Amino acid sequence: MTPQDILTQFGPRESMEYDVVVVGAGPAGLATAIRMKQLAAEKGQDVSVVVLEKGSEPGAHILSGAVLDPQSLTELFPDWKALGAPLDQPVTDEAMLFLSEKTGYRTPNFLLPACSQNHGNYIISLGALTRWLATQAEGLGVEIFPGFAAAEVLYDDTGAVKGVATGNMGVEKNGEPGANFQIGMELLGKYTVFAEGARGHLGKQVIEKFKLDDGCDPQSYGIGIKELWEVDPARHEPGLVVHTAGWPLDNSTYGGSFMYHMAGNKIAMGFITGLNYQNPYLSPFEEFQRWKTHPNIRWYLTNDAGEVTAKRIAYGARAIAAGGLLSLPKTVFPGGALVGCDAGFLNVSRIKGSHSAIKSGMLCAEAAFEALTAGRAHDELGTYPEKFEQSWLYAELNKSRNFKSWFKYGLRVATLMNGFEQFGLKAAMPWTVHRDKPDHAYLKPAAECQPIEYPKPDGKLTFDRLSSVFISSANHEENQPSHLTLKDASVPVNINLAKYAGPEARYCPAGVYEFVKDEAGADKLQINAANCVHCKTCDIKDPTQNIVWVTPEGGGGPNYAEM
Repeated sequence: MTPQDILTQFGPRESMEYDVVVVGAGPAGLATAIRMKQLAAEKGQDVSVVVLEKGSEPGAHILSGAVLDPQSLTELFPDWKALGAPLDQPVTDEAMLFLSEKTGYRTPNFLLPACSQNHGNYIISLGALTRWLATQAEGLGVEIFPGFAAAEVLYDDTGAVKGVATGNMGVEKNGEPGANFQIGMELLGKYTVFAEGARGHLGKQVIEKFKLDDGCDPQSYGIGIKELWEVDPARHEPGLVVHTAGWPLDNSTYGGSFMYHMAGNKIAMGFITGLNYQNPYLSPFEEFQRWKTHPNIRWYLTNDAGEVTAKRIAYGARAIAAGGLLSLPKTVFPGGALVGCDAGFLNVSRIKGSHSAIKSGMLCAEAAFEALTAGRAHDELGTYPEKFEQSWLYAELNKSRNFKSWFKYGLRVATLMNGFEQFGLKAAMPWTVHRDKPDHAYLKPAAECQPIEYPKPDGKLTFDRLSSVFISSANHEENQPSHLTLKDASVPVNINLAKYAGPEARYCPAGVYEFVKDEAGADKLQINAANCVHCKTCDIKDPTQNIVWVTPEGGGGPNYAEM
């Protein structure tokens, strides 16, 4: 039974009306909702705001490094310290390392450009901050519906966005309504704000429908893979921020790592691989595992005898939108707007997006509140992009507009040119460097590339995918249709496996995609959808763009407690 058949048989759906509907209870979405309520309270008005969150709770699907620049949080809540915001570990020192296979060179701190400096910032759990923001939002009267995935964009007769519909619950694998079936609901708003994070399922659709990315560089993504470790206090330096570039990636592959010393003898360790990599044999997950074996990294997880004494306590992965200002689409359309990483506000040169997500949500809320008080609805919030262009956020992103583009010339050229722009020119460069290809178009045929032999995991320092997924607490209702869909079921074997050696089995950090033999001995793609951690890498990197990530039942996916 198709979704339309279900709607015909079980509809019409119930609906609820609000002034503003926000899709996604991350930093951007919650900042939008909070600022709307703050402005309404200042003016003595009532504005109804609802936030939908596909995770089991706000923060369940949130994953970031994270070092937070508190500027936008301070604008949103000047008294955030008194309110108990979970910013407990200020940055105390930082290091930028360039790694070869056995050694590392540290850039002197006085040579670090402003974009790489973290004085005044905090090492945080973004999930914890998100949960705190949700509490503040509810205290202001925002309605938050966790476990409800926005699955469909709704349009009015003029083509303007009028809201979203949540996904149906209790649909079985065969597409038929089960015994516990519940049809989705419609959340209708005068304005709908999409804050789903990088490569948002619905955000992607509105970008395409309204051609919001016309004239922009293609968005560029990275896959960030993160582990949280509890380490020996003797190896822990509270507040230390370490970034590395170079090994194990080659000169033609964009990427790098982070190691953030949090409070409580915990270190957040992560590795980012640009999804414009060329070699289909490359595995971002395996590159991360290999990176941990470097002497400069391994030291923090072992004792003087070289034995692993630290304990890995969490794992996760998420795509990041790293194209910056040159890839930023038009952020408004009839009836709604894009905020945060759904649009691509992350500043990749600073390796930060949370502060920009919060600021973008605040700017959007101010534009939406002005429209509502003027009696408007379902039109374009034209003052939102105007406010952005007049803000410190635009100035910040403009300073690093070329950062990702230089990497098309390799790590050495990118390092030299970004250093010259940011340190030598103080980010006042008179030129702009563009990119012209989406990430999936960079992948080369396997016949043109060298296979990569990765070492087997030891289960102490390095791990396999399945044991990693286990500690992500990923969970999906087993008897539901796969949310990882194929436009053409023949493509994975006939094209991806035959031409590109089946890259989906390597770029997925959760073991979702496997090429196996059927009963007749022929190759087939097996999709283990229950493993999915909602990173969106497959939707981005599939060379044929045949994989389409859609929303599973609300509440499914990872449950990141401290990430």
